[in-house]
Amino acid sequence: MSRKKKSRKPGAAPEPVAVTRNRTQADVDGRLQKRLKKRKGQKAGSRHSDGGESQRSGTSVNRDPRLGSKKKIPLIVADAKKPSKQERKLSAEKELELLENDAQLNVLLDRIESGENLGAGLQKYVDEKLDRMEVLMNQLGLVLPEEDDDDFDAPVDAPVSKKKTPASDDELLSQFEGINMDQFKD
Repeated sequence: MSRKKKSRKPGAAPEPVAVTRNRTQADVDGRLQKRLKKRKGQKAGSRHSDGGESQRSGTSVNRDPRLGSKKKIPLIVADAKKPSKQERKLSAEKELELLENDAQLNVLLDRIESGENLGAGLQKYVDEKLDRMEVLMNQLGLVLPEEDDDDFDAPVDAPVSKKKTPASDDELLSQFEGINMDQFKD
């Protein structure tokens, strides 16, 4: 049998191109997965494509996307200006005023004065705020130094001695054994 050369002339009789087969869904899915695996990776480069379209879209395209921000970065870090004593005093006064006008703190203090026990979290909140108020009042000079109440608790006939810290455990033990317990009885 002699070979016939294929031709692309319009008058040539076309041979059947596609053969229909009965395919199951698994076959179709398998072929789709195979086709997707072939196409993974980056798309082809645009070396030969027409670049005129991208230039027409906007002026920002001319900028190289590999370049980063144009924001200037200071090379020498300048120290932040420290507030003066007067500015610190004004800020302390404002903070103290805010603490005194704190509605939640006032409500909690009223509850404590009425004899109610607060939870650990609320008590911690009240303690922190009161400590901060005390620090601010000391800083502003609004608090008079407290007098020691220990002088009133000591018996009148007992001599007031300055407490020394014991140098060793033996001295501490001898001091403990030498305590007169009659002092503390009513």
